[in-house]
Amino acid sequence: MKYKARWITIIIVLGIGLFYTFPLNRINLGLDLQGGMHVLLGVDTEAAVDAKLDTLTNQLRKELRAQNIKYTYIQKTGDKRISIAMEDAGDLAKVRNIIENNYPILEEVGLGEAKEVVTLGLKKEEVGQIEDYAVEQAAQVIRNRVDQFGVSEPLIQRQGEKNVLVQLPGITEPERAIDLIGKTAQLKFHLVNENVSEQDIERGNIPFGSKILYQKHQDSSGNVTHEIPYVVKKEALLTGDYLVDAEVRISSQFNQPYVWIKFDSAGSKLFEEITAQNIGKRFAIVLDGNVYSAPVIRERIAGGEAQISGNFTMQEARDLAIVLRAGSLPAPVKILENRTVGPSLGKISIQKGFKAAIIGVVLVAAFILVYYRLSGIIADIALLANFILILGFMNFLEATLTLPGIAGLILIVGMSVDANVLIYERIREELRQGRTPINAIESGYEKAMSTIMDANITTFIAAIVLFQFGTGPIKGFAVTLSIGILASLFTAIFVTRTIFLTIFAGKSKTSISI
Repeated sequence: MKYKARWITIIIVLGIGLFYTFPLNRINLGLDLQGGMHVLLGVDTEAAVDAKLDTLTNQLRKELRAQNIKYTYIQKTGDKRISIAMEDAGDLAKVRNIIENNYPILEEVGLGEAKEVVTLGLKKEEVGQIEDYAVEQAAQVIRNRVDQFGVSEPLIQRQGEKNVLVQLPGITEPERAIDLIGKTAQLKFHLVNENVSEQDIERGNIPFGSKILYQKHQDSSGNVTHEIPYVVKKEALLTGDYLVDAEVRISSQFNQPYVWIKFDSAGSKLFEEITAQNIGKRFAIVLDGNVYSAPVIRERIAGGEAQISGNFTMQEARDLAIVLRAGSLPAPVKILENRTVGPSLGKISIQKGFKAAIIGVVLVAAFILVYYRLSGIIADIALLANFILILGFMNFLEATLTLPGIAGLILIVGMSVDANVLIYERIREELRQGRTPINAIESGYEKAMSTIMDANITTFIAAIVLFQFGTGPIKGFAVTLSIGILASLFTAIFVTRTIFLTIFAGKSKTSISI
């Protein structure tokens, strides 16, 4: 066969398309078709700035102690500043030198109440960077949690300056998902101040450098029955930043699930030092400001392993392990918008969308057949092949089909036919000028090629822009449009031309039914 290579290419491409087209239920459906959750989260970026100031305050305490510089206090003030009061005003020069060399993100913002006090604040550009990073990190942490939750084709992306958009198609447990993605999961370990009596707690007589946290006890329905107060040191001795693993295990003593956690090498060393220095003291395990347990340190604990217990159900323990493995959010998040799309609505959309697509294809195919007669059959074959290739390669690329994507599918049908119309009209012109069928076909394809390529390339560029900057449904439209453009170029130009050449090349036919 003269055009054997062409036909082998067509058979291979269409074979791949058919293989991935069926069964159709393998196509990933978007939120608008499958149903699921649409949640807009607002990130509390001010809390991220406060957390950074807390970290800097603790670092300054440790550094001044290491330098044997005596101070009265180092504390964060309510106006997002750090105030340092020195015992000897002569040490202020040393403090300023430490800050200039080791803390370039801080600057002196004003004189204190006395000459031995220095007041520091974050530089304006640093505040902006901390807030920006908090939103980016929040999106990444949520993405990690959703991946472990097992949602297919989720959409997690930043929206605006302080918001994160989360779309979870096919979700069946919306309340659990909300709890999972919204939990801050900041794990901290605090020493319990056991020198404070219950009476002092009731009166609010809390020593400087301490605070009250509560251990909440719940009934089987999840309602809080009572709270046990703990006075703990404000400064956390260890945080979840050192965690490398978390998993659910079952207690052999009580047959209840608990969460086992593992620290990295630096965290393991720190955990061992803390337990060695505080034998006989209670060590509170705190998650998002709630005390889960406060065991007594009996001995030095090597190996960097600990456990969090709290009368968990198996699902609660699994979700806690997920958020601990994925990491804590840099700042709390607030649900600004929460919408649920029902699967029944999605089913109706799919049925109506595909019905419209099929009707469109049938009507266009019938028009082409009537208008271009036997040549219309070749265009209809290309149209069917185009439809198969779009669905097949969407499956192959694991692209998500959305309702706008179905609209893009119908649009591509029209664009594919438009290419054939341009070619056929050129062939008609060449035939009117007295050319032979094979010469008219060759000339028609060559002259129509530039117009077809210009139209498709500009549309393809628009599809890329939509994909880059659009949200979920718009991206679905862009994906379908992009795949459809490539498929239509292959079918409308390569496939139809191969059929024409096979029929007319080297043969003495004097007319074309066009």
